[in-house]
Amino acid sequence: MPSKSTLTRWFFIIVSVFIIGLVIWNTTLFFNQLKENERKKMEIWASAFEELRESELNDSNNEIGFLLNIISKNETTPMVLYTYKEDIYNLRNIQHVDTSETEKIKKLIARYETEYKPIDITYQDEVLSTVYYGNSPIINKIKYYPAALILIIILLFVAIYFFYQTAKSSEQNKLWAGMAKETAHQIGTPLSSLVGWTEILKDENVNPSYITEIEKDVSRLKTITERFSKVGSVPKLEAIDIVEETRRAFDYLKSRSSKLIEFELKVPNASIPVQLNSQLYGWTIENLVKNGIDAMKGQGKITIEIVKQDGKYAIVRITDTGKGIPKRNQKKVFKPGFTTKKRGWGLGLSLAKRIIEEYHRGKIYVAKSTKDQGTTFEMALAYAR
Repeated sequence: MPSKSTLTRWFFIIVSVFIIGLVIWNTTLFFNQLKENERKKMEIWASAFEELRESELNDSNNEIGFLLNIISKNETTPMVLYTYKEDIYNLRNIQHVDTSETEKIKKLIARYETEYKPIDITYQDEVLSTVYYGNSPIINKIKYYPAALILIIILLFVAIYFFYQTAKSSEQNKLWAGMAKETAHQIGTPLSSLVGWTEILKDENVNPSYITEIEKDVSRLKTITERFSKVGSVPKLEAIDIVEETRRAFDYLKSRSSKLIEFELKVPNASIPVQLNSQLYGWTIENLVKNGIDAMKGQGKITIEIVKQDGKYAIVRITDTGKGIPKRNQKKVFKPGFTTKKRGWGLGLSLAKRIIEEYHRGKIYVAKSTKDQGTTFEMALAYAR
């Protein structure tokens, strides 16, 4: 059974479609009525003109003033009056076209014939002239009114949709931030106990190498806890050497990864200070490297490279030798929830994008990807001033 929210959504859609249809229907009726009035007005004008010609031919001055008044009152309908005997065109209420421009006049006549049936002016069953006329300016404006109305309604719905999506996204972000902070809080308690147990093990004459490894993992857990606690908060950026931070992340990932993965680091010997939060930067490197390892199915080569450019940014490249990313998905990979893996939530790359672009005001993108050859991600981080 459909949920209440679904039924409400469909109700509003049906009502909106009904209202749009009603407006279009009424506008069409109004438009047709105006066209009919225009036709009747032109018939009266043609009759008056016919009477005037008849009075002129009979040298009769009766009612000529009245007829001229009727003819002169039509100041809106564009018309072309063609007189057969003199073979001339007379234009009324038409601007930017001269009577000598025969080709333009013929094009106007062709257009007017699609809008209204021409009216013949006769005398003693002989056609003296033909009136070709088109829509007045107000009818032309009303003609496009339904399209403009539909466009406005569509834009309104699009605005409402984006507002709804933004609000939903904001709510989800708050939920994820809350879950991350709660996770950090929950990890904190057993982490404190692990630190205590490590101190006890030192007094029990346990092999020091074991304790060293345990301390490394405890330190790693502290780093993860701090990362989660920063989600949803504005991190503090400092002038930090990106070369050293990258080398530290590289060494950790290399030591914790499979021996089937070959790691290569290409960094300058000189330091490159950039505006950085070291914990979040390390998290981003980790996400990109793990994404590359997954793409290589656990076997291949990861290359991390830093390029110091002359502009505003230092470029960090992370290249894998995996299956590559199709061009159609190269922007989608950064969207929350997008994943091609059977397992996974599709949050790693979206989190990396948020860290680099929202927190660090940098850039992250797929620089190059070739099927079955690998992918290169690039990060651009601003130099420290």
